[in-house]
Amino acid sequence: MTRVPVAVYAGDPILEFGVAQQLRPRPEVEVLRPSEQARAEVSLVVIDRLDDAAGQLLRRLQRTSSVRTGLIVSEFEQDALQTTIECGVAAVLRRSEADQDRMVGLITALVRGEGMLPGDMLGRLLDHVGKLQRSATAAVRPILSTLNTREVEVLRLIADGFDTREIAVKMSYSERTVKNILQEVTTRLQLRNRAHAVGYVMRHGLI
Repeated sequence: MTRVPVAVYAGDPILEFGVAQQLRPRPEVEVLRPSEQARAEVSLVVIDRLDDAAGQLLRRLQRTSSVRTGLIVSEFEQDALQTTIECGVAAVLRRSEADQDRMVGLITALVRGEGMLPGDMLGRLLDHVGKLQRSATAAVRPILSTLNTREVEVLRLIADGFDTREIAVKMSYSERTVKNILQEVTTRLQLRNRAHAVGYVMRHGLI
């Protein structure tokens, strides 16, 4: 069995020593000394709570290392979830549940490219994602409401590669009318040109 090289980071030296001592007897894990941490395949951060110092550590690991990070934490407050996501933390375990087997399970899950969250944190994450999706939808609605049917159709045809003359024929409009429609859209949405207009509404899922 290939042992997984693990770098342990903790809020204080005693905590770091305790976690390392729990993991060292396990044949699945190789606990690295500080001078060896560049060899790590997993970073394991052990803290009491996600305060500013812990957040800085997680961000530093995210910037300077390509390895996956797991977090063992005593108190996980409501606003800590977003920080862990932003810092690239892939697995979380509560310290009260962090026995030897569970810590090894977290490490092996990270090596396999998997994530791990306690059930209540997973529920919070799903709620968080749902709120983000609802916010994005709410942001699109005002844009969608400013476009009428023929404006959307003109933009869709431009996105499909038709030029002004071909659009005019397809929609039974004059070329001047098509140009005016496009001018109205770009002016209203403060866009530079037709390519910008098409890219903008496609990004927002309007066509």
